[in-house]
Amino acid sequence: MRAVIQRVQRASVAIGGQTKASIGPGLLILLGVQQDDGPNEAKYLAEKCTGLRIFTDENDKMNRSAADIGGSLLVVSQFTLYGDCRRGKRPSFIRAARPETAIPLYEAFLDHCRASGLPVQSGEFGADMQVELVNDGPVTILLDTDEMRKA
Repeated sequence: MRAVIQRVQRASVAIGGQTKASIGPGLLILLGVQQDDGPNEAKYLAEKCTGLRIFTDENDKMNRSAADIGGSLLVVSQFTLYGDCRRGKRPSFIRAARPETAIPLYEAFLDHCRASGLPVQSGEFGADMQVELVNDGPVTILLDTDEMRKA
């Protein structure tokens, strides 16, 4: 699994011009699932995302989590995180998981995030979504469970 985590002042996702979800301060998480992912990756990545200390404290140091600031999460599925552009000019998405694999893992990720106690909103898996955000910082972090497998 891959996640692009952005610290935001606010973020929203719309489908067909209608807002589906929105948050104030917190994290926008773009989530990609690959073929080899399973429940362990969903749990690991959710715990990593919800515990990230990327919000500033009173000393202007990144030392607080979304929970510490009373923040929320907006999670949006994004299979294009597994786009491979090494050959040609059109990305290949062969490593991205098929929906029958990806949907349960996306939902497991959401469940693990909710278990942290944080308010969690989400996009709609497979939908054509318009995502708006105000990146705070900007702060953007990339996490990949392939690194977990190596450790």
